[in-house]
Amino acid sequence: MTPANSDDPDLTTQPNHNDCRGVASILARVGDKWSVFVIMMLQDGPKRFNELKRLVGGISQRMLTLTLRGLERDGLVTRTVFPTIPPRVDYELTDLGRGLSQPVQALGQWAIQHQEQIEHARTRFDTRREAD
Repeated sequence: MTPANSDDPDLTTQPNHNDCRGVASILARVGDKWSVFVIMMLQDGPKRFNELKRLVGGISQRMLTLTLRGLERDGLVTRTVFPTIPPRVDYELTDLGRGLSQPVQALGQWAIQHQEQIEHARTRFDTRREAD
C-alpha cells in the first residue's frame, strides 16, 4: 500500500504551458487599461470614435484606434460603417464583449472605490523605501 496525499494536485487537470500562454494573451488584451475603459464605455450601447475618445479621457487617437482594432480582432467589439457622407462608424460590444463587460465593470468599480486606499498604501510604501 502506498500512502496517498490528498493535497497532491491532479496533474491531468493542470493547464499546460500552451494553455497558459493562450490565457496570458487574452488577459493582456482585456487587462490593458485602455481596453478596460473602452469596454466600460461601450457597455450601454454603440458609440462613435470621437465620442469614445471624449469619454476615455487621456487616450490618444492612435491608442484608441489600436485598442479598438485589438478588441475587434479578439471578437469583443464590432465596427459598423454606415454609407453616409461623411461615413459614420459605430463601435459596439459583441455578445462575447458583453459577457466580459460585467467583470470589467466590477473591476473598474473596485478600482474607483479603493483608489484612495491604494494611494495611501503606495505613499506609505514609498516613504518606508526612502528611509531604508
